[in-house]
Amino acid sequence: MTAAGIDFGTTNSVAAQWNGEYVEVLEIGGQGLDANWGRRGFELLYPSVVGTSSLRPGTLFGWEAKLRSEQAVEACKRMLREKPFVTLGGERFATTTAAAGVFHAIAGAAEDEAATEIHEAVVTVPANATGAARFRTREAARAAGITVRTLLNEPTAAAIAYAHEMEVDGEFLVFDWGGGTMDATLLLHDDGFFDEKASRGINQLGGLEIDDRLRRMVLDRAPARGRWSDSEKRMFALEIERAKILLSHQDSVSVATPDDVRVQIGQDEFSEAIQDLISRALMPVEECLEQARIEPQDLTAVLMIGGSSQIPAVRAAVSEALDCELVDTGLCDPMTAVAEGAAICAAAMDGELKSIIRVVNTHALGTITKDREGNRNFSALIDRNQRLPQQRVKSYEPTRDNISQLTVEVWEGDPDREVDHPDNVKLTDLVLTYPERCKAEDGVFDLEYTYSKEGLLTVRATLQKTGEVVLDGEVKVFGDGNVLPEVRKELDRLLALASATRPAATPTHPQQTSTNGRRKDAPKPAPPRTSPRPATAGASAATAPLIVDGSNLAWNGRPPRTAGGKPSFAALNAAVRSLRFKHPDRDIHVVVDATLRHDVSVEERPQVEAAIAAGTVVQPPAGTEGRGDALVISIAEEVGGVIVSNDNFAPFQKANPWLRESGRVMGATHSQGVWVFNRRVPNAVAPAQRR
Repeated sequence: MTAAGIDFGTTNSVAAQWNGEYVEVLEIGGQGLDANWGRRGFELLYPSVVGTSSLRPGTLFGWEAKLRSEQAVEACKRMLREKPFVTLGGERFATTTAAAGVFHAIAGAAEDEAATEIHEAVVTVPANATGAARFRTREAARAAGITVRTLLNEPTAAAIAYAHEMEVDGEFLVFDWGGGTMDATLLLHDDGFFDEKASRGINQLGGLEIDDRLRRMVLDRAPARGRWSDSEKRMFALEIERAKILLSHQDSVSVATPDDVRVQIGQDEFSEAIQDLISRALMPVEECLEQARIEPQDLTAVLMIGGSSQIPAVRAAVSEALDCELVDTGLCDPMTAVAEGAAICAAAMDGELKSIIRVVNTHALGTITKDREGNRNFSALIDRNQRLPQQRVKSYEPTRDNISQLTVEVWEGDPDREVDHPDNVKLTDLVLTYPERCKAEDGVFDLEYTYSKEGLLTVRATLQKTGEVVLDGEVKVFGDGNVLPEVRKELDRLLALASATRPAATPTHPQQTSTNGRRKDAPKPAPPRTSPRPATAGASAATAPLIVDGSNLAWNGRPPRTAGGKPSFAALNAAVRSLRFKHPDRDIHVVVDATLRHDVSVEERPQVEAAIAAGTVVQPPAGTEGRGDALVISIAEEVGGVIVSNDNFAPFQKANPWLRESGRVMGATHSQGVWVFNRRVPNAVAPAQRR
């Protein structure tokens, strides 16, 4: 079987194969390009996009989805940024399913257009991708029928490609700035041996942020005259992205808004406008060199990969900061080197090439401890930038006597930061069960983390006093080689989307325009709205989807936990049945906290688990910040829905001011067996007071 590599990028993906003598980058999906986007090398890129169009049956992928969809989703971006759901063709899908669709389309295009098959591949991920993101990438590929031989960090893959081509040893610094993330990685290459020595990065800093900066420059000079349709917004986003690309090769560019206003942007002023982003991107480079204790003059080569790294101002800033000459793009193609390196890695795994690749973990792994004052602290077991595989053990003592169980929180991130910092993510909760209640000093246990080079984490806890193992399990969020059945099932549903299932919409391309540049059939502009997606968008308020805060309703009218109360799944089901009876034409999404199955009575637990397995009830993935409440809000924002809950959503009001808009939340009251639902506006959160 031919060794294959796939660079599953935030903006674009690339597939390559080792043909026995050299690496061949596959030309797939290029027929979807049009004249405006036909640049050299773009035929090798496969946009990581899935979309739908009223003019084309079925689901669109690649360039077809990017340039001709009325509704499109950047699959990889959504997945890596942990947005749980997307909506396509009027239907909701997990983001992992959308990403699986892109993998499926890549494999299909390889077979149809390049006369080759991709059944297994080395797949690349951003160097600082979280463990959860790595799991979702693996799961998405496998759902599409592609066996992931290993997940390889993108900078390492680029260094492999360069070292293979140039046959050079030494210290390589890879500056990887793509569509969604910025990573700096320092590697040592010695006679086919690749060793990641340090890696630092910034998530959510890439081409998307640069696009946003250019968009603001244009709108500052030509503010929107009215509300733009979704089609016009998408067209404008493409115009901005294309202008950004052209500004890497032209002194200036003319950008058209949907209001038919043209704005001239010069390369110099664009470079000046993004200087703060460039400065932020240089920070991981400094941290990387400092951590590895290497001076810039000791570097053998500096490789620039990813589309954002090719902006002239970026290359100039890196060259000046390191006082060196950067590797020419002809020797390390910034758009294809990652896929080439992945294919070379696959060939090495097959024994066709002499190469040893040693990787490091980019996030610390540990747990959370509490001091006597109740303060939470990140206790690291495996520090970042450790060569994998790693195994570490640390001892912990319970904070009180007479306990039967402990919850071990598994975290990854940066222990030098506060626990609630965005860089720190809880992966899952594991339960440690004592054979009998005991004193704190008798409950001391050794917690052992084993982290494989494939990115699989196993957690084991052993009582020091007896040597008894009281916890032993794999953290499933990292991946266990299995694909959840619902992802495969959802993928079949995604691929089967037909135009008949989608409401008619005005296409982004092609479009008929009048003399003023607006589509002939476009409605008159409406005033701009303050909410990102009102409940009336695309539907009347009476038919907007209902998003049920299931855990909140399950506790409705129940005694508090401190008084021995438990939530009632039967009560939640009764509320949902009442909602369906009162609102038969609405889609209803029911969300519960991951803890609900443990909080309900023993008799109800199988019912909750069956509902989750059937998909009639959903719960947030392990480690989701904000847990069930955050998922309720995310779904409501995604589908323009109305939340059914008595919660105040205090922690979320500042970031989501639309929660306090009339018609966005309904309250639920249970009286004498009758459920009543009325509009409500959550109380405003009081400003924080100084202690």
